[in-house]
Parts: sequence; C-alpha cells; structure tokens
Amino acid sequence: MDIDETNKINLLYNFYHSLLTTKQDKYMDLYYVEDFSLSEIAEQLGVSRQAVLDNIHRSVASLERFEEDLHLVDRTQEIDDIASQLNNVVRSKYSSDKELLKLVRRISKINEM
Repeated sequence: MDIDETNKINLLYNFYHSLLTTKQDKYMDLYYVEDFSLSEIAEQLGVSRQAVLDNIHRSVASLERFEEDLHLVDRTQEIDDIASQLNNVVRSKYSSDKELLKLVRRISKINEM
C-alpha cells in the first residue's frame, strides 16, 4: 500500500471511525494509528493474521462506503479550498477591514494574516 492510499484511509478513519463496529475500530486503530503489524494485532487479539487482514479490508470498504454516502471528506476539503481562496482575496483587496479579516481567519483556521 502506498503513502497516498494510507493517508486516504487515515483521513476516512478520522471522519468515520465512530460508525465502525467496536471490533472494526479496534483493528483499524491498532493497524493505522498505532502502526502495529498484522502479526502483532493477531497475537494481541488472539486471532489469525488472516482474520486481521480480512477485518481490516472489510473495515476499509465500510469507510469508503460511508464517504460515498456522506461525502464529509470531500465537502471538508472543498470548504478548506474555498476558505483559502477567500483568504487570498480578502488579504489582497480588503486588508484594512479588520472585521472581515477576523471572520476569514476563523473560517479558514488561519492564525496570522
């Protein structure tokens, strides 16, 4: 698995982990957050390495279905892009408007403008 795929799964996990079953959440946390190997997870949970792999694959498929249905990751990324563009416009055209600068800072999570 490449880094982009791992980052995508981590992002999906951050958004949707609470929608997974307790068991799925445990497997995903150990594998993607704690960076345990499949063998380490199998040993800790008393299951086979194949069971761990199967559970992780099913959990990733669930996360991807959640995103297909809810689009929270896509929408958040779009909002971040728009906020960045808005920040650029406000800084270049309305730099003296302190109230507007303050609002843009809040929506774009920018500490300094």
